[in-house]
Amino acid sequence: MKIASTLRAALVALAALAGLSTAAQADGGTVVLTIYKAGWIIGGSGGSGVLNFRGRSYSLSTGGLDYGLVFGGSKTVLRGRVSNINRPSDVAGVYGAAGAGLAVGRGARAIVLTNQKGAVLELSGYQTGLMANADLSGLAITMR
Repeated sequence: MKIASTLRAALVALAALAGLSTAAQADGGTVVLTIYKAGWIIGGSGGSGVLNFRGRSYSLSTGGLDYGLVFGGSKTVLRGRVSNINRPSDVAGVYGAAGAGLAVGRGARAIVLTNQKGAVLELSGYQTGLMANADLSGLAITMR
């Protein structure tokens, strides 16, 4: 009987240890993006940014395409958090969104995006310029 309870305790401890070692240790960081956008029906965007993750900074590039009602040009500066990442490269990927907006001069902007790796960007900031849009858009982020 003592051997069975010892074996059972050992198996429970081993299972708990295995669960700890395989559990995802997702982390987060901060992101700053500057995105320039222009278009007439079809629009494009491009820009750059910085990811701060575990005490290091990583350069980012952005690019994208918009299709729908797109008119004008703007500069958007977004700051916020990225969550659910295990390594800096998890931020890289394609983020899709559907949206509508109007910016004349300077206006506030906020957005939450998720990529195919599960990284979640929660960003807010401002947009300047003249831009009207009701479109489907995609934003690709790459590591530089």
